[in-house]
Amino acid sequence: MAEFVSLEVEGGVGTIRLDRPPVNALNNQVQAELAEAAREASDRDDVRAVILYGGEKTFAGGADIKEMADRTYPEIAKFGAELTASLTRIANIPKPVVAAITGYALGGGLELALTADWRVAGDNVKVGQPEIQLGIIPGAGGTQRLSRLIGPSKAKDLIFTGRFVKAEEALKLGILDEVVAPDDVYAAARKWAAQFANGPAVALRAAKTAIDSGLDVDLDTGLKIETQLFTALWATEDQANGMKSFIENGPGKATFEGK
Repeated sequence: MAEFVSLEVEGGVGTIRLDRPPVNALNNQVQAELAEAAREASDRDDVRAVILYGGEKTFAGGADIKEMADRTYPEIAKFGAELTASLTRIANIPKPVVAAITGYALGGGLELALTADWRVAGDNVKVGQPEIQLGIIPGAGGTQRLSRLIGPSKAKDLIFTGRFVKAEEALKLGILDEVVAPDDVYAAARKWAAQFANGPAVALRAAKTAIDSGLDVDLDTGLKIETQLFTALWATEDQANGMKSFIENGPGKATFEGK
């Protein structure tokens, strides 16, 4: 069994829970366990949406600096590739994913949050990419996912300065999608995730794939990806049931089996 990362499933929602006190630092073991939890969440049919959660105090404080500091170049090259692969595995979960952010999400912690489709945080949260203060740069998606999310100039400001960003500013920048009272973070994330528990799982997967894949290509290629995914849904039971329900009962009343 994993020591620091668990997957708990209830009502169609899977919670990937980090528990490595005091700050959920992302060492080798944590990154491997995150990748395994992402694989399980992706494969399990009873998981229809996912919450990333670090507990009531801290989401994740970044990579384990004590572990990294004295590594040789070959060692850090291997670690960096593995960390990026682990976070990419989470980003590629073919289901809606929400990060429930408490305390702070810094460095690798923010990079982990950026793999989610939606980010909910407490109003006392701080986020940032402070790697520049260590003489390095973000190495697990920060330069890429953050700039795609909020634009290159705003991302450069955060990465060049390494400053911490409070919840209100992070919401305005678009790093966060919802800010709530600190005690309500997990409940708000669960509310967002739960709306997909009985949704059309195949269509949701197609929507996520179309959006994420389209961001990496030109518009014409993105439209072709969208068309292929759109038409493929006519091979699903959910499409047939959804359209039949719409015709017979009106919008918003369909039930889906996720196939």
